[in-house]
Amino acid sequence: MKKNKQLLFKFNNKNSFNYNDFYVTNSNFYAFTLVNNWPKWEKNVINIFGEKFSGKSHLSEIFKDKYKAKIFSEKDINDKFFNNIKIHENLVLDNFENKTNEKLIYTLFNIVDQDNKYLIINSRIPMIKMNYKLEDLISRIKNCILAEISKPDDDLIYALILKYCSDKQIKIDKKLIDFIIKRIDRSYGKIFNFIYKLDNMSLVKKKPIDLKIIKQLI
Repeated sequence: MKKNKQLLFKFNNKNSFNYNDFYVTNSNFYAFTLVNNWPKWEKNVINIFGEKFSGKSHLSEIFKDKYKAKIFSEKDINDKFFNNIKIHENLVLDNFENKTNEKLIYTLFNIVDQDNKYLIINSRIPMIKMNYKLEDLISRIKNCILAEISKPDDDLIYALILKYCSDKQIKIDKKLIDFIIKRIDRSYGKIFNFIYKLDNMSLVKKKPIDLKIIKQLI
């Protein structure tokens, strides 16, 4: 398997949202490029969408560190909130699920437009596929840039397994990773759960991870 070398990445012993810990492949290249090309966006609002554990929050942290963005969630949005964001040019609404008063979200779009701010909205599904009642809000959402983080390809699965194992201090032979890639479901959640089980198994067995253990978990 040919390893993608678009980014060199270093691994720490704990979860990290550093720039060099984000591994870029075809699955996430467009979203990564948009984040790094600020402020050269065609529109001021980007909707990055993809399944849980796909790296949306990691990209948000990169955006925050590089461009001093303010990250917030739906529960933070109220009338007072809008006064608090006046000093921020770059904003990130993380894990959007359309559980907020639509008028508040519409106001957020208006402020971004009027004050020439930049907004990234992270969601599991495209915002446009959610149900809304406010026609003006629907119109604004249709005007967002859509950036999908698609299911992981082989290179990204390899990097994710290597990173998760490094985060949890699990020693694993690279040949075993190749074996896993051919058999594991192409889902960020499945990969995360697999490593979680692998970590528990390594603690119970108290021995290096081998092929027998891998076969038990897949």
